[in-house]
Amino acid sequence: MYPQSRPPAGQTFKFSILEICDRMKEEFQFLQAQYHSLKLECEKLASEKTEMQRHYVMYYEMSYGLNLEMHKQAEIVKRLSTICAKIIPFVKQEHQQQVLQAVERAKQVTTAELNSILGVSQRPSS
Repeated sequence: MYPQSRPPAGQTFKFSILEICDRMKEEFQFLQAQYHSLKLECEKLASEKTEMQRHYVMYYEMSYGLNLEMHKQAEIVKRLSTICAKIIPFVKQEHQQQVLQAVERAKQVTTAELNSILGVSQRPSS
């Protein structure tokens, strides 16, 4: 970086210093541009991280809500089954078999039946 022999005093020495200063200025500007670019990239990543965290919270809340609803529905089914079991003996003997069969059919609901009830179209599996 520094010249090996000492240049004579005067113009040559000043020119070398100016040259070095210009080079340092260019390098500084280059580093400043890199810093600016990296700073923008970092800000972009930070905003993406924030967005991902927002999505995570949203999905977590949805999952929690669905889980809660599932447990609620399971409890309803359990209570309704208990009620049915208590009421079936009071149904006329000739109708008890039909009621028991209807209860069994209700317990064996399929995904396709649920989808048709909910109006969800089946996607072809590929």
